[in-house]
Amino acid sequence: MVGTVPPERSRLCDRRRECAALDRLLATVHEGRSGVLVLRGEAGIGKTALLDHAVETASGCRIARVTGVESEMELTYAGLHQLCGAEMLHRLDRLPGPQRDALGSAVGQTAGAAPDRFLVGLAVLSLLADVAEKRPLLCVVEDAQWLDHASALVLAIAARRLQVESVVMLIAIREPCAAPEFEGLPELRVEGLPDRDARQLLASVTPGGLDARVRDRIVAETQGNPLALLELPRGLEPAELAAGFGLPGTLPVPHRIEESFARRLEQLPAATRLLLLAAAVEPTGEAQLVWRAAAQLGVGIDAAAPAQADGLLELGGRIVFRHPLVRSAVYGAASPDQRRTVHGALADAIDPGLDPERRAWHRAHAAPGPDEGVADELERTADGAQGRGSLVAAATLLERAVALTPDPRRRAERVLTAAQANLDAGSAAAASRLLDAADEELLDELGRARLERMRARIAFVTRRGRDAPPLLLRAARRLEPHDVRLARETYLEALDAAMFAVSLGSGVLELAEAARAAPPAPEPPQASDLLLDGLAALLTEGYAAGVPTLKRALDAYLHGDDLRWLQPATRTAWWLWDHEAWLTLTARAVQLARDTGALSQLPLALTHLAAATVLTGDLAAAAALLEEARSITTATGSPSIPPVEVYLAAWRGLEPEYTRRAEEMLADAEARGEGLAIAIIEYSTAILHNGLGNHGIALAAAQRACATGESPQWAIPELVEAAARTGRPELADTDMHKLCDFATSTGTELALGLRARCLALLARGQAAEDLFREAIDRLGRIRTRAHLARAHLLYGEWLRGERRRLDAREQLRTAHEMFVSMGVKGFADRAARELLASGERAPKPRVETSSRLTAQEAQIARLANEGLSNQEIGARLFLSPRTVEYHLHKVFTKLGIGSRTELGNVLAGVAANGAQTERR
Repeated sequence: MVGTVPPERSRLCDRRRECAALDRLLATVHEGRSGVLVLRGEAGIGKTALLDHAVETASGCRIARVTGVESEMELTYAGLHQLCGAEMLHRLDRLPGPQRDALGSAVGQTAGAAPDRFLVGLAVLSLLADVAEKRPLLCVVEDAQWLDHASALVLAIAARRLQVESVVMLIAIREPCAAPEFEGLPELRVEGLPDRDARQLLASVTPGGLDARVRDRIVAETQGNPLALLELPRGLEPAELAAGFGLPGTLPVPHRIEESFARRLEQLPAATRLLLLAAAVEPTGEAQLVWRAAAQLGVGIDAAAPAQADGLLELGGRIVFRHPLVRSAVYGAASPDQRRTVHGALADAIDPGLDPERRAWHRAHAAPGPDEGVADELERTADGAQGRGSLVAAATLLERAVALTPDPRRRAERVLTAAQANLDAGSAAAASRLLDAADEELLDELGRARLERMRARIAFVTRRGRDAPPLLLRAARRLEPHDVRLARETYLEALDAAMFAVSLGSGVLELAEAARAAPPAPEPPQASDLLLDGLAALLTEGYAAGVPTLKRALDAYLHGDDLRWLQPATRTAWWLWDHEAWLTLTARAVQLARDTGALSQLPLALTHLAAATVLTGDLAAAAALLEEARSITTATGSPSIPPVEVYLAAWRGLEPEYTRRAEEMLADAEARGEGLAIAIIEYSTAILHNGLGNHGIALAAAQRACATGESPQWAIPELVEAAARTGRPELADTDMHKLCDFATSTGTELALGLRARCLALLARGQAAEDLFREAIDRLGRIRTRAHLARAHLLYGEWLRGERRRLDAREQLRTAHEMFVSMGVKGFADRAARELLASGERAPKPRVETSSRLTAQEAQIARLANEGLSNQEIGARLFLSPRTVEYHLHKVFTKLGIGSRTELGNVLAGVAANGAQTERR
């Protein structure tokens, strides 16, 4: 790739503060630690000089250098290609399979499905750690603002996860350009030189001396920018410079520097300028390619000599410009015809079998106007780019194909394809821009329906707004006459968006009615067809009508291989209170995301599994799953999925932490109109305060949760308990009837067990006792220890109220020990108070050995105990194997053990204590 010529070492003036920061960072790498630093500053301010200082002083380190090029921003993974040269890529086989395949596909070494960029980022992290295993590694990224988005993203992912790999990453960003991928990383702002040093540097290139007023003007206007101080005097006669008559007018510093380079270019032969233009528009800077293109232009290699003598570039395996502004000046000085001619020569010089994307890109820029042949090549090349995961490249090529398509109808069709490619690449804004420019009159009915569907999906992706479900509904209706399968998928997408984004009001009912009236699925129906039909029936006619079909859908997902729409299926299991199906499907969704490397989907799947795991009573495992999800969202910069964190905090009884998080999340959910998130937060509030004994607060929260209709029946047990404990059981009558009907329809052990528990709270005498025993029996048959422990607690409280203290103590003791083993503090304290009131003091909770570990350490310990290798743990937790080894050593030290076998014994002892408690 075209880079920049390092300035002379002697010109690094007064950078003691910056050099000291770099030296400190480099010192850590020899201690086995890693570090990241982002250098920010305007063009010419000295970032490159500082990077060169780091390279020169990084004794004993390997060096990997990447330079962003503005014209290369459209070429996906171009920067990654430069970083992962042959020296690194021969190590691909040492990476875990999914990472190896993802990175190999990204750099074009292997064919395969489009790799998830976050998995590519993890692969880069693992590769850097492997390279640094025997010798520390310094990665230098210059002009990061011009990296292609995919490369910037994966480098940022790796940078955020560096810990103890002996890797230092230095990233230089020109301001005021934006580089959002690197925001939040440690920064060092590079400012202009102080006046004294600026004068000294200026004097070094003006041996004839300057009038003091002229000198001060130059120093003031350049604001101490070193490159400006070096470049502005060039090309001026000593007399002009001394008097100041030859100085240009007031311009921003980068423009002045570029103008200085432009003046120098004017003095070069025409052939040299043409050669420089070829080097400027070819992003790789590959010398042999530029020479082949130059030969087609009738330019020989000797044409480079004048530019090389003037210090504008260096020749080698790659052609390196002195500074990016030289490249900008070269390109700006060329006419449009010259640019097209050079692009054409470069296209002809590229082997289409080796680099079809770059050849098509040059051909597109060489076209003087619409050209169906070039547009068709761009479209075909985009298909290949999508196949190897270059989604951004595919979208860029398709956009260019749109611009070059002469036939209006064909162009309108390509607009849809390009918009879909942008949406798939994560650029909803670009997709929306394309659709806004589309001429709907030139599309057929299917095309118009597809356009409407894309607009609806953009609305949901960008705003998660209330307008997305009705837009999807309209698109589904429009698709019906033309594509039944796509129409039905759009109905399902609309229902899923509605249940996620808005309250279950008339809008959702209208949507469900429309879905029920849609054409039937082709035979045999797929699992997603059953899911759509069941949800539509449930929402329009109630649980009795929808549950049978939904059970068939869940069975198809549980025993079949149709994994599309798996997330709505897991939510359906949650709706039906089928806990076993919920656990199984969420675990399958997590495994699928891991196996396919779909790290953009993995956080959502992990949070769903965490929610299902909470009810098993293994709150530590649920916390580990959420920590894994958080590690991915932090590394990738993707949004977190917060309500499950609140749900877990509620069960734990951590009121201060819960209140702070819940208030933030509730405000955000209300602003977005996310009814499901609001309901989960209100439901969680009811759980928290029922555990703490604040039943009045719990009652109000449960009523709000039930009123939303979003948390299907889940909040009713909290409402019944709070109403009974506040002496107002009549407030639960209506919802109790709903729960009874729901439990009868679903017939799951969880639903029937919770129905029995709720009815027991409202009954008296032997009827109440029979119901409590039924609840304990049913909940004991499934993996819902959290609800089982609460059944023991409520039964014990009822027995104490009946003055049966000995019987009460047995139930309360069981509940207390279960809650303590699970880490459910609020309910454990409530059980302890009830036990004390019955005449027995609860034993002081023992601090488990595992509680000494941090969340990440506990997570690593659990995975190590499951038999995963350091490499496998790193792949799962988005860490390098070396970082896993470091944390595992800390685990051993804290627990006073020396092997994984001993680790297993420690964790097994904790689990055994909980199991014994449950059996008692």
